[in-house]
Amino acid sequence: MARVLMVIAPNGYQDIEYGDTRTVLEKKGHEIEVASTTAVAQGALGGSVETDLMLGEANPGNYDAIVFIGGPGTSLYFQNPKALELAKTFYGSGKVTAAICIAPVILANAGILEGKHATVFPSGAEELVRKGAKFTDSKVEIDGNIVTANGPNAAAKFGKKIAKLL
Repeated sequence: MARVLMVIAPNGYQDIEYGDTRTVLEKKGHEIEVASTTAVAQGALGGSVETDLMLGEANPGNYDAIVFIGGPGTSLYFQNPKALELAKTFYGSGKVTAAICIAPVILANAGILEGKHATVFPSGAEELVRKGAKFTDSKVEIDGNIVTANGPNAAAKFGKKIAKLL
């Protein structure tokens, strides 16, 4: 099956988005590796995750998809050169490029949402529109190889849509 790189904030990733999305993908047989900027990431709701690799070590050639998880700490990646490079590279290679909650702002800042239908947590809608996205306010949105979702309540559906594309 596919190999998926999940990117989470070192502090303040959204636990439900991470857990539900990962569970759905693993149940479909996909292999998950988690990248962040620390060896152990802390969730906004009290969870923690031992990461598999540092964000700077991520090699897009090793994966079939990238999934950016949201949460209050995710803004750390909005202008992070490596995060933006990963989004561009996965998208440009035709690989599934996904983001949930506020994380679609990363995709917008990477320049890959221009002219694309996308959704995001309400606080990020203006930024997506400013970067040229066609904001839909849907729970989950698919446009080509891009999957976006608007928050924790959409996480399971988000995971299913990613799995379907894989």
